[in-house]
Amino acid sequence: MQNTDKNIIADLKDVNKRDLAFHQLVGTYQERLYWHIRKIVMNHDDTDDVLQNTFLKVWRSIDNFREESSLFTWLYRIATNESITFINSKKKKGLMPMNDASEFLMDNLTSDPYFEGDEIQLKLQKAILRLPEKQRIVFNMKYFDDLKYDEMSEILDTSVGALKASYHHAAKKIEEYLKSTD
Repeated sequence: MQNTDKNIIADLKDVNKRDLAFHQLVGTYQERLYWHIRKIVMNHDDTDDVLQNTFLKVWRSIDNFREESSLFTWLYRIATNESITFINSKKKKGLMPMNDASEFLMDNLTSDPYFEGDEIQLKLQKAILRLPEKQRIVFNMKYFDDLKYDEMSEILDTSVGALKASYHHAAKKIEEYLKSTD
């Protein structure tokens, strides 16, 4: 664990230093978590909501953080779970199809005024959105966030072998989609 992270954690657990430490935590991790969440929920406003929920959960549960994993891993796990909870909540409310969220997320992507990608990036995102949720998350974490399988294993509580298989299947499906749309 990085020394800075150890200091942030210690300060977060100290009532007198908590506010400043939380500000430092947000400043350090906000952008990385934003983009991780954004790749799951696909919409800027929804991402902001999920990010806020993530930091609220961190604030409320910092005293329960046992430091068995790195701060980064813990934050990513919370952000991932909050993102999945958000999507499942949309499904339950009937705002998203129960069995296939990809069309809803695709609509979010194409209607989002903050999406700045070109045609190739849009095609790649459409291919990624066609993946099952688990494969999509694994692909994004490996391809875009460049996380190691052991980090992903801690975040997603899944074996390295299962993650490698998910990534392999995801990459194949994306490749097939991109070839079929040329």
